[in-house]
Amino acid sequence: MENRNTSSAEPVPEIRQVAVDRPWAWLAAGWHDMTRVPGRSLLYGVVFAAAGYALTYWLNAAGAIYLILPVAAGFALIGPAAAVGLYDVCRRLEQGQPVPIGSVFPTILSRADTFGAMGLVLVLFFLAWMEIALLMFAFFFSDRPISSEDFIEHVFFAPESLPFLVSGTVAGGILAAAVFAISAVSLPLLLDRNVGVPTAVITSLRVVRRNYRALALWAALIAFFISLGVATLFLGLVITLPLIGYATWHAYRDLVEPAGGDRAPAPGATS
Repeated sequence: MENRNTSSAEPVPEIRQVAVDRPWAWLAAGWHDMTRVPGRSLLYGVVFAAAGYALTYWLNAAGAIYLILPVAAGFALIGPAAAVGLYDVCRRLEQGQPVPIGSVFPTILSRADTFGAMGLVLVLFFLAWMEIALLMFAFFFSDRPISSEDFIEHVFFAPESLPFLVSGTVAGGILAAAVFAISAVSLPLLLDRNVGVPTAVITSLRVVRRNYRALALWAALIAFFISLGVATLFLGLVITLPLIGYATWHAYRDLVEPAGGDRAPAPGATS
């Protein structure tokens, strides 16, 4: 079991190795949590779905509808930070505490500096992705303006569409893989324990390295559910966002040993 320190005062949490099919159990546990607090869960999803609609309207009004695809894809880069409130709901349910509306804010604000630092890292990845997307649009479609009326035709059916989509998928996939590696369990860990961002990121990287097959399946499932949510004109996010958020908490619980070893090994996990 790994247990090396980043400093003498802050040990890196020990991690578990889990079965390849464990992500399905995380989804099942996440769905169970949704059924326990359906109103709060759906409200969380509605807020982000509404934000998606508002952003689409604003981009269209600003004549930049072509940015909707990279912005929607970039949501996966900042999604882990957006789901912090859902992790807190799971933690409260786990401890048998009430989950009143607004209860997550005091918890988040109590560690605003730590969450802010991790959020800044994710925002920088998002900005890098948007810069890459702008450069790609300029390279492939610089000879024509793209309006909301001909957006689908130009982006998906023009001669440049295939190389554009392939290039964007590769570039976005590389950034998404990097973000997933550093955030797979880091934000739930920051919420659950008094550790710093470096320790949380190192723990996440070790989790991914040790469980790369299970985490590859988990990343694919996250991408599928986010894509499904966006493809349904953001309506699907009402369900898929809280589901993924809750499941991520259970993934963290499965993959990271608790402080002091006060919890029995999770089913399907090996030390």
